[in-house]
Order: sequence, then C-alpha cells, then structure tokens
Amino acid sequence: MTGMLGHPVAENPIDRMFDAVYAHYGLPWQFWKSDIATESDLALAVAALAPLGYRGVGITVPYKVAVIPLLDEVDDDVRAIGAVNYVTVENGRLTGHNDDGKGVVKAIEKVAPLRGQHVVMLGAGGAGRAMAVEIAWAGAAKLTLATRRESQGREVAALVEKASSIACQWQPWTAEDIRLPDDTTLLMNATHLGCAPELEPVPVCWETVAPTCTVVDVITNPRITPFLATARERGCPVVDGVEMLVQLAMQIFQRWTGVTPEESVFQRAVAEALGE
Repeated sequence: MTGMLGHPVAENPIDRMFDAVYAHYGLPWQFWKSDIATESDLALAVAALAPLGYRGVGITVPYKVAVIPLLDEVDDDVRAIGAVNYVTVENGRLTGHNDDGKGVVKAIEKVAPLRGQHVVMLGAGGAGRAMAVEIAWAGAAKLTLATRRESQGREVAALVEKASSIACQWQPWTAEDIRLPDDTTLLMNATHLGCAPELEPVPVCWETVAPTCTVVDVITNPRITPFLATARERGCPVVDGVEMLVQLAMQIFQRWTGVTPEESVFQRAVAEALGE
C-alpha cells in the first residue's frame, strides 16, 4: 500500500496515475490520498504507516518540513534541502527523501537547458526549497526568489548559496504585480495560486516577461493554468506541472517497487487520470 499525506489533496490526480501504472506492471498495490488537516493528525498518520503495511507515502503541502522530526532518518538530499517529498518504509523504519527538484529539472530540460539561466521563482515553500537547490545544482547562473515572507525568502536564498556556487537573491512580493529583472530567462510559479477550483491569478506584470522567457508552473490541475495560458499568449515556451509530476512519480515508483518504469506508461496513465 502507498499513498499521499497533505492538505488539500482532492484535486491531485496522482492516485489514479499510480493505480494505473501498478495495474500495468501487474503489481497488487494501491495508492491512497489522505487529507491531513493538522500537524497533530500528521503525527498520527505517520506513526500508523508501518503498522498498516505501507511501503511509502508522498508528502505534499503543507507538511514537507513538518514531517522531518517524525521520521527515523532522512537522506542526504533532505539534509541539504530541509524538506521531504516522499517516505519509504522498510523493516518498520521510515526514511525521508526529496526528489521534488530532480523531477522539475528533468521536465524543464525537455524544453530548455537550465545552464546559464536567470531563474525567478515565485514562492519558496517545501517544494520550492528543493526546486531552488536542484535548479542551482543544474547549472543556473542566477536565482531570484520572490516571496511574501521575507524571512522565508532569505532563508531559502541562504540555503541555495550554501549548497551551491550561484548567486541567489530575495525579491519582495508585495500587493502589486511582480516585475521581473530585465535579464530573467525562466519564470517559475512554485505556489498554489492557479490551482483548481479557485484558479487565483498569479500577480505578475506580464509586460516584464519576454516572449523568449520559459514559463513553468508546478500546478497539476488544471494542466494549463491561467498563468501558463497567459504565457502562451505572449509566445513563451511553457512547462506544466503534470510533466513535472510524471518525472517525479517515475523516480518514486522505482524507489518503492524496484521496477524501472517506461515514461510512456506514466504519460498514458496521467492523461487518462486527467480525462485527456
């Protein structure tokens, strides 16, 4: 048994995708999403994983950092990044891993190489931390983090500079639309703005986004968010959150099952889960 812990999780297609892939490979496994309302409930859920026979769970917002002290151990990526995006259960022991950024890097580099890019990332939560570090490790030249909370932005900027050799700066995210630095070549939304059903707009001043700028959104539902739709209208290359989900899910699937999956199997599974 496998699953996901987070809040909210209802709109995420990951359960349907994993169940379809398990069936394709003849594995008698299931994937369950659990909406966990509080950190107290998270502690109870994590404590129950081994007794209930779970092989692993994905960890999504808002618990990527809060879950760490509830685990028996974490891998080197988690120690560097300070956040967890999935857990494996072996011999009753829970180990935290973080491949968030690896999935993002693979998805982006199918469209544009990261080396030499000036990346502006909106948001720096649990997933954003991992993405920021992995983008730096992938060879980006500069990273700008725009966050509403200065302490969070500066903390992640310091984390990136400690883990890599690139310059990482914090930019205030005020009530006004965010204006991008002139040399921005890749813009990423790492927040939940634009997620169904609210579809809140991402406050970007699109006049500062060049048509050559690659635009990335972590949201999986809808696949083409208002943020990406606007970017397309401007002629920007786009990378959607579903592509990132596929790349990440393939790594988690292999870790849990020991089976190396074909990407085409995951692509078909997620297309069916989304009704495409």
